[in-house]
Amino acid sequence: MTVSDRVLHQIALSRAEYELAVQRLGREPTEVELGMIGALWSEHCGYKNSKPLLRLFPTRGPRVLTRAGEENAGAVDIGDGLLVAMKIESHNHPSAIEPYQGAATGVGGIVRDIFAMGVRPVALLDSLRFGPITHELPLFASTGDDQPARGRSGAHPHPGLAGSEGPDIARNRYLFTGVVAGIGGYGNCLGLPTVGGETVFDDTYSTNPLVNAMCVGVARHGQLVRARAEGPGNLLMLVGADTGRDGIHGATFASVELDETSEERRPAVQVGNPFLEKLLMEACLELVERGRHWIVGIQDLGAAGLTSAAVECAARAGTGVVIDVTRVPRRETGMTPYEVMLSESQERMLLIVRRGCEDKVRDLLERWELHVAVVGEVTGDGLVRVREGEREVACLPVTLLTDPPLYRRQGVKPAELEALQRLDLEALPDLGGAVSPADALLALLRTPNLASKRWVWRQYDHQVLTNTVIGPGHDAAVLRIRGTRRAIALSTDGNGRLCYLDPYAGGAIAVAEAARNVVCTGAEPLAVTDCLNFGNPERPEVYYQLEQVIRGMSAACAALGTPVISGNVSLYNETLGRAVYPTPVVGMLGLIEDIDRHCDAPFRRAGDVVVLLSGAPAADAAGRLVGRAADLAGSEYLKRAHGLVAGQPAIDLAHEAAVQRCVLAAIRQGLLSSAHDCADGGLAVALAECAAWGEIGLDAAALGVTGRLDAALFGEAQSRFVVSLPPEHLPALERLAATYGVHLTRLGRTGGDRFRLTAHIDLPLAAVADALEAGLPEALRSPLPGA
Repeated sequence: MTVSDRVLHQIALSRAEYELAVQRLGREPTEVELGMIGALWSEHCGYKNSKPLLRLFPTRGPRVLTRAGEENAGAVDIGDGLLVAMKIESHNHPSAIEPYQGAATGVGGIVRDIFAMGVRPVALLDSLRFGPITHELPLFASTGDDQPARGRSGAHPHPGLAGSEGPDIARNRYLFTGVVAGIGGYGNCLGLPTVGGETVFDDTYSTNPLVNAMCVGVARHGQLVRARAEGPGNLLMLVGADTGRDGIHGATFASVELDETSEERRPAVQVGNPFLEKLLMEACLELVERGRHWIVGIQDLGAAGLTSAAVECAARAGTGVVIDVTRVPRRETGMTPYEVMLSESQERMLLIVRRGCEDKVRDLLERWELHVAVVGEVTGDGLVRVREGEREVACLPVTLLTDPPLYRRQGVKPAELEALQRLDLEALPDLGGAVSPADALLALLRTPNLASKRWVWRQYDHQVLTNTVIGPGHDAAVLRIRGTRRAIALSTDGNGRLCYLDPYAGGAIAVAEAARNVVCTGAEPLAVTDCLNFGNPERPEVYYQLEQVIRGMSAACAALGTPVISGNVSLYNETLGRAVYPTPVVGMLGLIEDIDRHCDAPFRRAGDVVVLLSGAPAADAAGRLVGRAADLAGSEYLKRAHGLVAGQPAIDLAHEAAVQRCVLAAIRQGLLSSAHDCADGGLAVALAECAAWGEIGLDAAALGVTGRLDAALFGEAQSRFVVSLPPEHLPALERLAATYGVHLTRLGRTGGDRFRLTAHIDLPLAAVADALEAGLPEALRSPLPGA
């Protein structure tokens, strides 16, 4: 048959890839076969541009129980015969078209990945990126004091600012509020706490939001179920929702750029039913507990639906499968075999059931009021056969479907980076003239990126299941492990601006900061799950970013002892040829051996000493903070104050490892009252957060500054923690810092109702807290430009 370019575009296959499939098959594929090949050779399922690079990640470790990429999620041992399984995935393109259902079904899919392994989900996290939701002029823009500079667009110091008009901001607000509602609506109905995450706003994500959902589960070792179709003659049982036409071509939709026709793909967005998923989850977990020997494997139906679930299970076992689509329960009439095999209807699982046990499995599942149907069986011939009754509509080797062409491209450093990295930040006006340090601090605390995300997480139930010790809003969430003294700490992190300016350093920083977050709670970082969000890898500049970010992340994972155990790659995040920032999101798992030794970010008591622990010297011999212009690179301050994304971020991984070990040791020894990582917004913002969250003031008025004032207060040098502790514990912390080769700078003391930092900031603590809490709601209420 003649296949048109329109059909190939619809299934995200190039003409060359189609010809390769014909060559391997020895004939032209049928319509159903072509749809199956397109789905499994898509970037979303086949990882054809990223798989060669993903092999750079360290994936082994003494606690790792699974091989990355071979199961639905990764699992690690946490002691006491228990394991934690976790994974993060994207639902970016669907959320750009239908934000509520796109986000909701993203949550549903990642939850199924966890309980498909026989592991009970215990927590959700989300990492979100949107375009601007308010119009912010740079602080220095109205003073006439700033210097002309070129930003990411090459034409304006604030990349995309000229395009951030009313319609764009209105659309971004619609996407933001819809996604948050979808996450809360689905997760709350499942009875799972959403305990952490992050929300970032930047022009580069306008019309192409990033919606990454992470799920974490806990189980005993013997409960782990593999996703394998072993044993010819065993049965394929479909359980859960009936199959409809929603979500067809969802996998291929996620493998192309967004454009003016993307709205036509709304039918590719799935529709979720969280109440059905709750029944499905409880039924599968009961099946694993009561009838583990009745089943061989479990696989959820996600991207590419029944096609992907059946083929992946067969591939892992080296078997084949035969499926009769007439046995698949449907909720729509007239569905073709093509539609049945590629439907991405939600809340469905594929069970590999031992022959002879099907009645027991059916009885258990039907008690949960779930629809159950045997749709096929395992074979030993290595083929995927699809039948419609007696008629065979597809017959393909499993190996053909799971072996897409892989591309190892040659990346090219973006032409504009050289100039941005070399921009003379020293030439920018410093604080203290047209803009005061106090005004700059309040403006930064109000900016949506740094302001409290209470408006977001108040829509999530973060206390359900009653395991949450530290909830959303601080460095990392902490959940107790029932029946033990242990707890786990969870965080997500990633900074697209830093990865844009230096992909290698930015990738390393994403891992380091996620690890830093869990260390602040007293947890040892154990393992990583990651979601890599990038533009079109066929463009050399994007491929360069992808490769360098992965290399940087790999180096940091090796330095910090945190193997990558699972993850997801989301490419083609572009709209009309404009890519998002390279945005790796790192989900970090940490382990606290004794929950009584956990720590948190807020100041806890008046009279404590506040110090800065850093990998590199932060002060001179006289104890004055040193402000270095280089530390402004990629900072929130540089963007907010000057409308610039420039400079060259840097990190020393040896320093990072040392300061993390030092802080972890100090918490375990009971020396610290609080610990907070110093990251977005720099030292002043970190201290303001500690004070506002703890409702305890700070007196660091005696702290001196040398060099640039803005860099000392708002620079974002890496490998730094702000900690508070009783004065009598300071000598022990000084000895510990010396042991680890870490620099300790005394900043001041806690207490009172004012926030004093150097001689330049003296504010009522209430004003600091108000700025932090009011920023996001104010941004959503602010008038649209031109309104």
